[in-house]
Amino acid sequence: MLTYTLKRLLATLPVLFVVSVAIFLIIHITPGSPAATILGMEATSAQIEAFNEEMGYNRPLIEQYTSWVSGIVQGDFGDSLFMNQTVLGAVSQHIGPTLSLALLSQLIAIVLAIPLGILAAHKRGTILDTMLMSFSLFGMAVPNFLLALILMLILGVNLGWLPVAGYAPLSSGLINHLTTLLLPALSLGAIQAALITRMTRSAMLDVLSLHYMRAARSKGLKERTLLIKHAFRNAFLPILTVIGQTFGTLVTGAVVIETIFNIPGLGQLIINSIVRRDYVVIQGVVLIVTLIYLFINLVIDLLYGVVDPRVRLDRKE
Repeated sequence: MLTYTLKRLLATLPVLFVVSVAIFLIIHITPGSPAATILGMEATSAQIEAFNEEMGYNRPLIEQYTSWVSGIVQGDFGDSLFMNQTVLGAVSQHIGPTLSLALLSQLIAIVLAIPLGILAAHKRGTILDTMLMSFSLFGMAVPNFLLALILMLILGVNLGWLPVAGYAPLSSGLINHLTTLLLPALSLGAIQAALITRMTRSAMLDVLSLHYMRAARSKGLKERTLLIKHAFRNAFLPILTVIGQTFGTLVTGAVVIETIFNIPGLGQLIINSIVRRDYVVIQGVVLIVTLIYLFINLVIDLLYGVVDPRVRLDRKE
């Protein structure tokens, strides 16, 4: 396992390099500059030139990129132009809400999807199976921001059960914390549940069609024991893969939902940084989010050997 882990860690280096080059070029090629935002529309060309000279934005791109990467290697992601703090400091302040939202959304998705997927596989070809798959397809087709607005209107505005916006940190109490996150978590979790439900059903059907499952059923095993202990356990690896991918998506892709519900997470941080043209923060947040996504995928791969000892990680690839 140690050898496999080291190989995977080394394999992330090219990915990080490509992401860093891509985000750096996209930001610097896009029209606009921090100077115009900071100095205002009335700034003269001389003032903008002096600002760019001071910040080093008039240097060649390769020189700017090399300077930025060398700082990251030393643990310095740079300083924000607007927030008077380091990029790591800004990320540490905003990553908590994002992780809380992602964890709650993933919990909702798993609690909904696993039982429904197993039930759909067990009732294959029935009206119940068709209904569950139709709802799953509908969930995959509806954008999360549209579902968020619908839930906000029904549960927040009409019924008044949940707050429609705002965020209460964990320090204010667990109930308050979860109450402010429940509506956005439902918006994200329901979409991800649709995908996990379909994968659970598909994986279960593959296992249920195997010979040893028919042999176990012929021996008189209870259907519940057959489904949970034998079928689900052997079908869990592809389900685990999808769970890992959806969790990575929740962490890295909740920008719109955080904006709609005014949650001060990484999504709100990067949106504000884009508006302000805060180059250093945008680059740093994207790179850190990429690291988080790669780490989640590594953890999922390592869990394969825990879930199924037959998987020999050292022999992979």
